[in-house]
Amino acid sequence: MAKRSKQFSAPLTVFLCVLTLVLGLAVGVLGAATYGALSFTSDETPPALVSGDLQIHFLELGNKYTGDCTYIKAGDVDILIDAGSRSSSVPVIAEYINQYVTDGKLEYVIVTHAHQDHYAGFAVSEGSIFDLYECEVIIDFAMTNQTATDSNMYGRYLAERDAEIAAGATHYTAAECRENGKYLFELGNGAAMEILDSYYYYNEAPSENDYSVCTLFSYGEYRYLFTGDLEEDGEEYLVEMNELPQVTLYKAGHHGSKTSSSETLLSVIQPEYVCVCCCCGSSEYTDTDANQFPTQAFIDRVAAYTDKVYVTSRCIDYDAGTFASMNGNITVVSDKTGVRVVCGSGDSRVLKEWEWFREHRTCPDAWK
Repeated sequence: MAKRSKQFSAPLTVFLCVLTLVLGLAVGVLGAATYGALSFTSDETPPALVSGDLQIHFLELGNKYTGDCTYIKAGDVDILIDAGSRSSSVPVIAEYINQYVTDGKLEYVIVTHAHQDHYAGFAVSEGSIFDLYECEVIIDFAMTNQTATDSNMYGRYLAERDAEIAAGATHYTAAECRENGKYLFELGNGAAMEILDSYYYYNEAPSENDYSVCTLFSYGEYRYLFTGDLEEDGEEYLVEMNELPQVTLYKAGHHGSKTSSSETLLSVIQPEYVCVCCCCGSSEYTDTDANQFPTQAFIDRVAAYTDKVYVTSRCIDYDAGTFASMNGNITVVSDKTGVRVVCGSGDSRVLKEWEWFREHRTCPDAWK
């Protein structure tokens, strides 16, 4: 597929380069200064790249906001699920995945739903993910409550996506994948990706979250479940409409909110590992401590199944805009030797072992 050509002015090109450098340095310095997280300057040796047959990377996004971006490498196949949390996260995402994406190509891009914290990086008029990479297959949400205009994020997303399609990308909605029998994608070396079925691919939902594209990855005996921001009602349909297995890894639904990761779903999938993509303890959506991500309700439910819960980032002071790594960029690696978790911050403590947890959450009996 020929990559579409989008000409940037010289001043814009310089600006994007400088922005990438400044954001990268700011994240490292801020994290080290506020919470003792590892940082890597130009005078230090960068961390070694993670290797393994199937790598699932949960990315930090360079700001105090909660958002999702998951990069998956299956052999030579590169997959990106979502690109939040803000448009300013794009240089942070690109800097990270460019360590692995050496040919400028993403074989699959999945956009779960039309919320800023999941698709902002696809909706930038200049320098979006679609501009930076050749995207071969785009799979996105079938329905939305958003109305497109020339100036809003959904309108920009459609313009960027459609330009990539015009340049040769193949596009399916999740509903089209299911209806046309194109929902199982072989990734090579025994790895596969399945677009799961969902009631709200075809029916109006009360919440934008329930339109989320849901995926199940497999490699050998291992299974990995991604449900976007699907909420309790959507999870019930997900269980009804799919033969869900017990899973090795579950990306916590809706950033560990109280309205997702229901007992209906958890009792079926019984996860061994759970990764939460959020800025832990952020007051972005609520000032009520127990309902800040990851919520007390989420913790109480998931504790019955596993204590291997990892979280990307922690909010230090929301008003001041300070944040730092918890586990940092989290990579779950699967190969013939088994499954391991690599924490980019250098700190591999699970959630219950962190000071924040002791100060802000009641420890469930199962974790005592």
